Amino acid sequence: MKIDIEPLINKVEKIKMKFRILILVGTLLLLAGSFAYFFYLPNADKISRLKKDISNLENRIRIARVKSRRLGKLESKFKEVNIKFKEALTLLPEKKEIPSLLTRINQLGRESNLEFMAFKPKKEVKKDFYVEIPVSMKVKGRYHNIAMFFYRVGKMKRIVNIMNINMKPSKSLSPELISNCEAVTYRFEPKKKGK
Repeated sequence: MKIDIEPLINKVEKIKMKFRILILVGTLLLLAGSFAYFFYLPNADKISRLKKDISNLENRIRIARVKSRRLGKLESKFKEVNIKFKEALTLLPEKKEIPSLLTRINQLGRESNLEFMAFKPKKEVKKDFYVEIPVSMKVKGRYHNIAMFFYRVGKMKRIVNIMNINMKPSKSLSPELISNCEAVTYRFEPKKKGK
């Protein structure tokens, strides 16, 4: 079955050009209007919301990418700080090590040819995350021996500070000095939960 469209083409050719253009523009406007009315307008709000959602998600993805790049750096920095923290903890004796540490200080004094006149542990002082353990000492010896003792204490594996040093001759014009001082060591005291 063959459809003959030639009579239709002949009728269209008889229409003036400006009317043909008007019919074409009208047809296009009718199609565009139908599309807008039946498809676009009912979904315009949805399209607008979806575009906004897409924009928000792209923003969040961008932020997440930046954070993920920083996360690797932060994780490596955390590991580094954790290692340094553990190293620092080794410098702070545990509670059970304090007696042996004090014995070691006493031994260093004797090795430095000092005579201990007093060696008295004092009350612990709690600080933020550590506890100070002071020991009041009174030693007798020559200046060089006292300085050597302080040097040796400073070279110990654990942190021990010699503070509040007061020296005076044991007798007038004597090379022997009596030194009153305080040796302070520290131990880690984790904060208790709820404080």
